[in-house]
Amino acid sequence: MRYIRSSVKPISCFMAIFMLMLCGPFQSAMAAMVGTETVVDAERALDARSFLQSILTRADVQNMLVSQGIDLQEAKNRLDSLTDQEAIRAAGHFQELPAGGDSFFTTLLIVLFVVFLILLITDIAGYTDIFPFVK
Repeated sequence: MRYIRSSVKPISCFMAIFMLMLCGPFQSAMAAMVGTETVVDAERALDARSFLQSILTRADVQNMLVSQGIDLQEAKNRLDSLTDQEAIRAAGHFQELPAGGDSFFTTLLIVLFVVFLILLITDIAGYTDIFPFVK
């Protein structure tokens, strides 16, 4: 019995140290549900950043920045340092501007289409005689 204990003691110490080394550096992972809003916001942030970078690569914008005394690399660095919410807000502001967005043209097309539909419906009903192709 004494012989078994003396021969097993170094092996048991080695195994104990080995088990501590296996379990020591690793921590258990904490998993949580990822909400849909988080994924959508991340996608919107990526779209906003790519939109802002596409604006910054335009020659007229670069010329305007240089004429204002702004370094292009500094502008790119500031664009990269924006948070997701700031990038989304900035892209929204740029798209609302008349020169940066297409809201006026889209609105004009929608209004023209609605007017056309109203005139077409009144022509079909017989109240007006505007379109020759309606009988």
